[in-house]
Formats: sequence, C-alpha cells, structure tokens
Amino acid sequence: MLDFPAFPVAPGADYAVVRKAIEFISTRWRDQPSIEAIADHVGLSASHFQHVFKRWAGLTPKAFLQALTIERARELLRDSASVLDAAYDVGLSGPSRLHDLFVTHEALTPGDYRRDDLELAYGFHPSPFGEAIVVAAPRGLAGLGFVDDGDRAAALADMRKRWPRARLVEDEAATAPLAARAFDSAQWRPDAPLRIVMIGTDFEVRVWETLLAVPMGRATTYSDIARHLGKPNAARAVGAAVGRNPISFVVPCHRVLGRSGALTGYHWGLARKQAIIGWEAGRTQAG
Repeated sequence: MLDFPAFPVAPGADYAVVRKAIEFISTRWRDQPSIEAIADHVGLSASHFQHVFKRWAGLTPKAFLQALTIERARELLRDSASVLDAAYDVGLSGPSRLHDLFVTHEALTPGDYRRDDLELAYGFHPSPFGEAIVVAAPRGLAGLGFVDDGDRAAALADMRKRWPRARLVEDEAATAPLAARAFDSAQWRPDAPLRIVMIGTDFEVRVWETLLAVPMGRATTYSDIARHLGKPNAARAVGAAVGRNPISFVVPCHRVLGRSGALTGYHWGLARKQAIIGWEAGRTQAG
C-alpha cells in the first residue's frame, strides 16, 4: 500500500481551481497555454496557482497534463487483460485486497434492491473532487456521486433514479465515516476494509466487481471487461453498466478508457474524470 498524506484541509476549494484550469486547458491544448495564461484564467498569480495545483494533485501542472496524454493512457492500458486475469486468479470475494482502497464487497440480489422497504441514508461531504453525495445501506457504502454547481438537489435526484423504490433519508452522521474511509488515504488500511454494497442487476454487479480489480495507476477497456466476463461481444452493454456504477471513485469506473487510450465519457463529467486520473497519477508516482 502506498503511503500518501490525506487530502488537503480544503479539498473542495483546491478542486474548484483545478477543475477550472482543466476545462481551460482542454479547450486550448493545441495552443499549449503557459502557466501564466492558465493562472490568469483562474484568477491567481502563477506562483500561487502552481502551489495550489501541486498541493492538490501531487504533480506540477505540466506533469499532470502529461499524465492525461494518449501516450500515458496507453501505458496505463498495458497488459490490461492480464491484470484482470490475475485479479480473478486470487479471487474477488471476501475481505481480500481488491484495490488500493482495501475494499470488500457484497451484493444485494435483484429481488432485494427492488423491495419497497429498502432504506438508504445519504449525506453531503467534502472530497478532493468537489462536494460528494454519499449513500449508505445498512451494511456499507452503496452510492457515491458528485455535486456540480452547488446543485445538491440534482445529485440527490440522480441517486434516487438508481433505486426508484428505495427510501432515501438524510443522515450525515451515518454517511460521514464512509466518506472519510473513501477519500482519506490515511484510512486506507487492510485491517479495516471499506465495505461496499453493490445494488444492481447480476450483470451490472459482475462488471462492477471487475472494475474493483483494476489497480490505481492502471486502466482497462470496455472490450477487455466484456472478454473477461465471457461475453466478448458485449462491450456496449459493459459500457452501459459502467455508466450506471453508483459508487464513483471507490468502484473505479474512471479507469475505463477507449481502446485507443482516449478518455471516454464519464457520468460525473469528463473534467472530473481527468482530475481523478491525474490525482491518482500524482499518488502512484509519489509511491
């Protein structure tokens, strides 16, 4: 396990600056904007911008951009299929180390998650990638999404759509420990694995379990997941299941790339996917 510091005291404030910078760079990358130009766009001096960016990402802006190139993505995809094979060789069930967050999981059956009496708690918490909505089932983390533009109602509506027959009750006291376990790397410990509860169809759960096998600093493709599940022609269905993953970041759907290495779409926004991949690059390089 890599030993990195917990996220900064004000991760949301840093992320707001970083996201604005990423969006600026993404539309002007052909011009190779200077640090001064990016800093001016986000309203900071060049030196302050460099400091904020490095504090958040663990990388300089230049190194962060390099982590998001097609060449780097292709490196992440190297031996993608064999990574999944190795993960299944050691098994995905039980309290084994599934990936860098030390996650253990269980699944509710389709009958369970369609019950009218399923109650889930939710709460809003800071994260390195903006404000997060965290959803908890009685036995663990069931959902993790993000709030954009301060619109908590939209984030909650997104989670309600995933389990339309469940009753979601606001309870930040119940969700706060799960948020800390997910985002504070000081709490990523094998002796206290983060328990998640996968609530979806059998096929969706199988896809999400496969995502848990992709380690930080690596990536996979929809077609490799489909092949691994014994359904080589189901890449489109895999893509749909990845898009319906309700536990962002912890179940790392952001580590699924196009076969070419392209950063394909992401339910919580491409800028956030870029941010998570770059943030992870900073931590794997630090290790």
